[in-house]
Amino acid sequence: MQSGREIQDELRAPVRELRRTAPEAWAGWAALHEGAMGDGALDRKTKELIALAISVSKQCDGCIVSHAKGAARHGATPEEVADALGVAILMNGGPATVYGPRAFALYQEFAPPAEG
Repeated sequence: MQSGREIQDELRAPVRELRRTAPEAWAGWAALHEGAMGDGALDRKTKELIALAISVSKQCDGCIVSHAKGAARHGATPEEVADALGVAILMNGGPATVYGPRAFALYQEFAPPAEG
């Protein structure tokens, strides 16, 4: 399995090229992302956990990396991530039993070390 950083590195150049070639579409997506992911009735951590579970259901490695990192950055605990991934497994079945553990490993890559 690729690490989160390897996946990010692999996508960096193609994303940059697409952003340069289709700036209006990319700007629209970025505005939608910020509008949807900002604090509202749900906080950013909760939204990252939802997005991570959906990323597992969609089997999107780049999305999993982004939202695993976002969940870690916004203070999600390993237990919260595991709970969200459990819902993804429930709703998506067998494929989520492959992508769920991948998502958990990528979250752990970005999470601060556990105190203890």
